Amino acid sequence: MSERATPTSRRHHTVPKFYLRGFAEGETVLTVALPGHRRYKQSVNDASVETDFYALPGHEAGDDVFEKALSSVEAAAGAVLKKVSSGMWPLGERDRTTLSYYIALQAARTQSQRRTADSLAAQIMRLDIGLGGQARFRDRLQSRVGELGEGRLDELWKQSVRPEGPPIRISNARFTEQIRSTAESIVPYLVGRPWTLVRFDKRSLVTSDAPVGLVQQPDENPWEGVGYLTAWGVTMPLTRKLGLVMGDPMPFADKVPLERVRRGELDTLMPVGTVQMEKFLNEQTISHASKWIYLHPADERFVPDELPEPNLVSMQMQGEPWEFNGEPWGRVKTEPEHDGGRNEPGSSQ
Repeated sequence: MSERATPTSRRHHTVPKFYLRGFAEGETVLTVALPGHRRYKQSVNDASVETDFYALPGHEAGDDVFEKALSSVEAAAGAVLKKVSSGMWPLGERDRTTLSYYIALQAARTQSQRRTADSLAAQIMRLDIGLGGQARFRDRLQSRVGELGEGRLDELWKQSVRPEGPPIRISNARFTEQIRSTAESIVPYLVGRPWTLVRFDKRSLVTSDAPVGLVQQPDENPWEGVGYLTAWGVTMPLTRKLGLVMGDPMPFADKVPLERVRRGELDTLMPVGTVQMEKFLNEQTISHASKWIYLHPADERFVPDELPEPNLVSMQMQGEPWEFNGEPWGRVKTEPEHDGGRNEPGSSQ
């Protein structure tokens, strides 16, 4: 008798089901769509799901090979979280590394990271097309697709140099490789921090579609960016009753060997989470959310009255977008004598 092939998984969670269950009533979470006007209950099976989000069509191990790889990381992390929930703290180095890798993957695998990757790719292509000029754009396009009418060429040019860039989407292969490389680069900046576990009794935590938060250094301007290297801390709600703060390593940098930090020797426990700590962690989670907040249906009172607008991307180019008039930038032009023959970026012949 032949074996039945395992069905290919197409419903991919950008926030895993096992994690969402830590904020659920049974299998149900309350979902708040930013900025908070729409709220509804849904199953953890349906929250944060995208069809074929990580699919790699034609892969020899199956289209859902990356989804299966994520599932194996989630299973290992779930086992560690069970230990923490049952009272184990601090964690040993192996469990600490397992949890760090899961958190790093969660930071890299979200829908906002995908939208950011698409947005940055579109902006880079916009610059390449705009700086090259409309004639070069026409030649490159027609070499690929053949002759196009002037009206169609003009339409495509305008679409390509609009402020948001051309409507492109990076491949799943490129995005999944970005997830892997980004997670690997983040892990050292998690395991090298002193961790504080906060346990809550009467208070509760919420989570979101982008639950890993970065806390700026206190002396930095709010508008400045923050990364895993420079952040004062990294936060993540582990369950509705457990919060993790990965603190600033700098006070210990010259005093405690990194090996001791990685082993968790500097990790601490806050056995009873305060109101201030609950608000701090929930504010971090909500401020980093992209479109949705998830919480236990009984915990709605811990959601602030005022919520931010959706934040669809996590990074974008600063400043006003350059304008392009169809002429290539940086071309040498012959100027009248009074101008000394200078080359002016953006000038036309």
